[in-house]
Amino acid sequence: MFSKTGTAEIAADPMPPNASDTFVILKPQDQWPDPTEPKASLVRRIQESVEQLVGNNYEFTQPIQMRFNELLAGVRGDIAVKIFGDNFDTMLKTANQVATALRATTGAQDVRVEQVSGLPFVEINVDKAQLARLGISLSTVHSVIGAAIGGERAGTVFEGDRRFPIIVRLSDNVRQNVQALENVPVPLPGASDQRAALLLKQVAKFELVEGQNQISRENGKRRVVVTANVRGRDIASVVEEAQDRIAKEVQVPAGYWIEWGGQFENLAAAQKRLAIVVPACFILIFILLFSALRSVRDALLVFSAVPLALTGGLAALWLRGLPLSVSAAVGFIALSGVAVLNSLVMLTFIKQLREQGESKKNAVFLGAMTRLRPVAMTALVASLGFVPMAIATGTGAEVQRPLATVVIGGLISATLLTLLVLPALYMRFAAEKTPIKLDDHEDDFERKHG
Repeated sequence: MFSKTGTAEIAADPMPPNASDTFVILKPQDQWPDPTEPKASLVRRIQESVEQLVGNNYEFTQPIQMRFNELLAGVRGDIAVKIFGDNFDTMLKTANQVATALRATTGAQDVRVEQVSGLPFVEINVDKAQLARLGISLSTVHSVIGAAIGGERAGTVFEGDRRFPIIVRLSDNVRQNVQALENVPVPLPGASDQRAALLLKQVAKFELVEGQNQISRENGKRRVVVTANVRGRDIASVVEEAQDRIAKEVQVPAGYWIEWGGQFENLAAAQKRLAIVVPACFILIFILLFSALRSVRDALLVFSAVPLALTGGLAALWLRGLPLSVSAAVGFIALSGVAVLNSLVMLTFIKQLREQGESKKNAVFLGAMTRLRPVAMTALVASLGFVPMAIATGTGAEVQRPLATVVIGGLISATLLTLLVLPALYMRFAAEKTPIKLDDHEDDFERKHG
């Protein structure tokens, strides 16, 4: 393991000096003392050990996950609750209340309030009444303090065509010594002797206080962020429960407000896009079916495979305990195409049999039996292709598993229900084929002209 503290030499990732990234390189799991121990248990044991170190806040994540969180949402955690306002004391009070609500939420781990205070400052308060009695102006005292600590330009040094300013100030060891600063002389006005002066501590009071460690802004407004990671539960349900708790337990003052960010922000944006993409895909599928079958009734019969497939996909997610994520939604889109294809193959063959003169009952029976193997093979090939993704445990498994689970579960239900439900629906709703009856004059015409 190794650690990086503060900002790197290439300042692409600016960090304060109080933040450290500690990287723990794990051995292959088969070399662990207990190879069967899950990763979540290992993280929990590490967390119990490091929490004994007082004064530190820890956040467990992975390098790529942390980098994406920082690039996309500006925070390191999976969930970010941003409190906006003007006064830091009020914002910190609200942030601590939010953190308490998050810690009480199941699945929210590593809850941490952004450290915005705790930096030591030397505060110099000038006694204006004393200055008035002595006839010393406030600007004189400020000039002395500014020259002693910050420095004052006393001239310029020329070297060829280059010039360098001459800055006069106290040495570093004196500027860091409060007692030495208290004894800096302040000249008296109108004194003939240049040595006539007062000590700075006679007209000012020195105090060591804690100030703001950092001031973060977003869209020009001050903010304090409460971050948390999610383990053992999906982000959407954790955020929903946390929002309910915060609405009931946290009183946000007037002029202050709360915004949610992190991966939840990306999830909400993806859900908005999917709310447009998924219905658009279904509408497009129905339009293509209608253009191929030339019948709204037949198009609806084929399209009935979509809800049958979605039912199996949802059931598979529930059985495996996986959340309905964005990758699962993409799996539903792919699943709908395969399910519609199988239904279209069967319905087209049934219609061909009816055009050849078969009755509706015989056409449905022969179509279902004849197309059993093609439909089963199509579903089997697609399902077997997704099995490695469904049982994956390595990098990217959290994206692969929901997608593959949806496709496999949906194809199983779609195949079984297509072979059973689609023929029954066709028997119930398909139009009866009306036999053609020739009129008498048509019979005479045929007899005369063959």
